[in-house]
Amino acid sequence: MARIEGEIVVDRPVEAVFDYVADQSNEPQYNPQMVRAEKITAGPVGAGTRFRSAVASMGRTAGMLIECTGYDRPRRLDSVTTMRQADISYTLTFEPAGAGTRMRWSGQVRPKGAYRLLGPAITWMGRRQERRIWTSLKHRMEASPADTFSQPEP
Repeated sequence: MARIEGEIVVDRPVEAVFDYVADQSNEPQYNPQMVRAEKITAGPVGAGTRFRSAVASMGRTAGMLIECTGYDRPRRLDSVTTMRQADISYTLTFEPAGAGTRMRWSGQVRPKGAYRLLGPAITWMGRRQERRIWTSLKHRMEASPADTFSQPEP
């Protein structure tokens, strides 16, 4: 099992960062590897919400199902991602950091089949990939007007 952790500070309010990240259908806007993401359950985002997504990886597209397993707005998001190559359990926490938001991530990747042999490489690549994704989120949110990501509380 590979563990991937990190943190970043985004110069936007906690609620705005949480809401934008919680809606996985936004991810293609800041993750260049995400080729599609769609919400497949009805109603507002919360525990039980599911998304069908796909990422481009090594010249192929890998499909995945992401389920929000914990939702404590605006403090914590938990999810489980299921894909052919691995299962991933993930926690994001959000807290005020001055006028911005400190977002921490912690994930456990459980490779399947032959991918289990790649554990150390998955950890190394996963850490780099997550840092790139969340840095891209930071740049996207901070480059846009502050009210772009404001949403009324559900």
